[in-house]
Amino acid sequence: MVQYSALDATFAALADPTRRGILRRLGEGACSISDLAELFEMTLTGIKKHVRLLEEAGMVVTEKRGRVRYCMLGTNSLEREVAWIRDYQFSLEGRLDRLDEFLNRTEGTS
Repeated sequence: MVQYSALDATFAALADPTRRGILRRLGEGACSISDLAELFEMTLTGIKKHVRLLEEAGMVVTEKRGRVRYCMLGTNSLEREVAWIRDYQFSLEGRLDRLDEFLNRTEGTS
């Protein structure tokens, strides 16, 4: 069974364009919170909030080295989320197929 709290955390994390941008940037390699703040023209506090949400979803991991906190991609492979989307897509396609069948049966009966 799908755990909706995990899905909620992931979809909430992905809902924001800044967080998607952070993930895109971390796909190139680890970088510091300061570098992310500069890249996205945000305050350190603002970028930390975004990173925290990504961490909670398992999409980002942070590590402190000296006085600098580095971010890198986490271990969330999005398998749960892909499975949920696939199930939803299957359900939706089934409904659309039934609608198509209904329209084909009723076509020309008026």
